[in-house]
Amino acid sequence: MSLISTLARMEAVAGGAAQPLATVRHRRISDRPLVFVPLTTAGEAGAPLGALVGTERDAPRLLTVAQPRDRDLRFAFLGELAEAVLPYLDEYAGAVEPAERSEADPETGKRVKVTVELCADAPQIVVPSRPGIDFVRLLGRSMRFRRTAEEDPDAAYPAPPRVPLLGRWLTHYGERARVPGSSLLVAATDLLNRHWATGQSSLEDQHLGALLAWIDPPGSLSGADAALHAELDRDPAGQLVCPPAGPATDPAFDNKLLAPAVEAYDRARQALAAAEDGPRAEERLARLTAAERAIRALLADVMRPTWDSVWHALDLLRELPEGGRVADRWTRDRWSFTGHRDRVRAGEPPQPRHDDAVTAAQKLASRESAQGQLEAQEALDDPLVLAGRRLSGEAFLSEVTEVVMAYSESRRPSPRPLVTVRTGDRPQLGEGVKVYRSLDGKPQSAEFVRYEEDGSPVLRLTDRMGRAKDPAPGSVPEKGDRIAWTLFEHDQRGGPKLPDPEDTPWTHGGPPGADGTPGVGAPDGSGAAPGSYGRTGTDAAVGPDPMTEEDFL
Repeated sequence: MSLISTLARMEAVAGGAAQPLATVRHRRISDRPLVFVPLTTAGEAGAPLGALVGTERDAPRLLTVAQPRDRDLRFAFLGELAEAVLPYLDEYAGAVEPAERSEADPETGKRVKVTVELCADAPQIVVPSRPGIDFVRLLGRSMRFRRTAEEDPDAAYPAPPRVPLLGRWLTHYGERARVPGSSLLVAATDLLNRHWATGQSSLEDQHLGALLAWIDPPGSLSGADAALHAELDRDPAGQLVCPPAGPATDPAFDNKLLAPAVEAYDRARQALAAAEDGPRAEERLARLTAAERAIRALLADVMRPTWDSVWHALDLLRELPEGGRVADRWTRDRWSFTGHRDRVRAGEPPQPRHDDAVTAAQKLASRESAQGQLEAQEALDDPLVLAGRRLSGEAFLSEVTEVVMAYSESRRPSPRPLVTVRTGDRPQLGEGVKVYRSLDGKPQSAEFVRYEEDGSPVLRLTDRMGRAKDPAPGSVPEKGDRIAWTLFEHDQRGGPKLPDPEDTPWTHGGPPGADGTPGVGAPDGSGAAPGSYGRTGTDAAVGPDPMTEEDFL
C-alpha cells in the first residue's frame, strides 16, 4: 500500500467518508456491459443456486435452480445461462475493423506487418465482487469439457447444446481477468477500491453494499455509520436488508427461508412422482409449480439489492473522466477477444486443464509486464497517482531553469543537451540513474549528471531528438517548462525468448501431449519425467510413489 493510500484511509476514518485515490477512471466501462450476479449454495462452491444476468438495469433475467443437488436442473440452469450470455458475445464478434499487427514470415522468419480483422469493440462482463470472478472461472472449468448429445450420443449425462461453448468463453474471460489492467471481466468492488479509499479493511471492502455506503452514503449519515447499517441491519423477519454480494448466501436466509422452500419443493416433487390418477396429478403439479415459484421469488428478492448496487457503482465510475491510456489497454482486450473468437471459429479444442511449461511461463511474463506497464500508465494519466510515486522518490515534478547544448564524443556527434531543473521533491537520483518523461505519448530518457551547488539536478537528454545534428523542434525542453520525470520506465521490456512448446526440456515436463496437456516424458522418448525417480513408460505418468511406513511419523 502506498503512502497516499494509507493517508487517504486515515482521512476516511477521521472524516467518515471515502477519499478519492484517483482523479480519472483507470478502467474501461462499456456503454452496454453485461451484469452477472451469481448465487451459489452454501458449502458447495460449484453448485449454482441462481443468477441475475442482463444488460438492462430494469429488466434482469432471473435464472434459478430449485434443487441444486439435481444434475438435470443444474444443466438446465447452465443452458439458460448460455442462452442469455452467448448472444451478447456474438453481437461483438461480427463488427470488425482492419488493423495491422506484426507476425513472423513463415519463410524468412522476419517480423512483417499484416492486415487482419480486429473486433471494433468487446463485450464486458461485470460481477459484484472478486469471488464472482472466481465463480466465473469455476463455471468455465466445469463446462468447457462437457459433451453434448450431438457430440457424443452415448454420453451418460449430456449437456445442453451451447454449454461447452459458454464454458470456453468464461474460461477465457476468467484468465483475462488475471491480466493487470484488463477490463473484459471486472468486479464492481475492485473498480471502486481502485478509485476510492474507505476507513474499513480490505476484506470489508469486498462487501459491495458497505463499500457504496462509504462512497455515497444516503441522507445525512456518515460513511462509517452507513456502512455499519449496510452490514448489520435486518428486517423484522431477521433477514439482511443489504444481502452480501455473494456468491455465497447469508446463513439466516439459508436456514429460515431457503431450506424450508427447497424442502417444500422436494415434497411436492415426490408427491407428483407418486400420483396415479389424472386429477390428483394435476393438483400435485400445481403444488410443485407453486413451490418452484416461491423459490424464484426468494432468490429474486435476495439478489435484486446486489443487482441495483452494481449499476449504482457503474454510475459512480462513469462520473470520472476516462484516463488517457485506458483506450490502449482496451485495445489489447479487443485483440484478446478477437483471438479467442478466431480460435473458436477455427474449431480448436478447449483450453487444456493445465498449461504446459512454456505457456505458463509466457503467461507469467506477460502478466508481470502488464503490471509494470499499468502502474506506469496510471501515474502518467493521474496526478494523484503520480503524487504517490513522488513521495516514494520514484518521480519528481520540476521546472526547467537552464538548457545548455552539448554533443556526444563520437565520430558522428549527436545532440546531448544538459537540462538543469528545480524541484521540491526528493527523487532517488544517483550517478548514471536514468529518468524519463512523456514526449508526444512516447518516453524520452535522460541521465542524471550531477547536482548544482543550490541542489538543482542536471540531466542529459539521450534520445528522441532526431537524427540530425540539431535537435528536432520540441524535442528539447525550454526554460520555464514544467515537466514530470519518472525513475521508472514507461514501457516494459520483453523478457528472454522461450523455446517452442515442442522443444520443452524433460526437466519441465517434456513436450505437451496430443490433447494439449503437459508432457510427462523426455523428448528422447525415455519417459523420464520430473518426480518419476527413474520410472519409465506409463508408470511415470501415474502419479507419486506409493506410501510407505517411512512416510508416517
